[in-house]
Amino acid sequence: MALKVELKPGEKLLLGACVVTNGDQRTRLFIEGQAPILREKDILTAETADTPARAIYLAVQIMYVEGSVEKLQKSYFEMINDMIKAAPSTLSLIDQINNEILTGDLYKALKVAKKLIEYEGELLSNAPVRSTGLSADGPQDS
Repeated sequence: MALKVELKPGEKLLLGACVVTNGDQRTRLFIEGQAPILREKDILTAETADTPARAIYLAVQIMYVEGSVEKLQKSYFEMINDMIKAAPSTLSLIDQINNEILTGDLYKALKVAKKLIEYEGELLSNAPVRSTGLSADGPQDS
């Protein structure tokens, strides 16, 4: 059964090691075979992986695209250990990512890593803002 992908005008798609760019009309592709496939909106770069969860996503993305876990295994485990220490509530999502990696379903691991990014955003938006005690005039005594 072929994977059906619809692309908007100008939208890009990573297909294996190739980038496919759609022309000026909406296009429907039917893709058969085994190759990593990612839409442009799901691709992170080193520049856009600017939070711990995004860095984890990028590592899983590279594993998926290159078809190799071993290359990034050490740095991936360092990142997830740091994430768990900083935010223990992320453990269940990280366990899900790890399980998908261990079973070889790196695409599903990416989907869970996307949920980790969303959860990280929720944590950050709910974090209390603390006063530093600094102002434009310098430190303030309490």
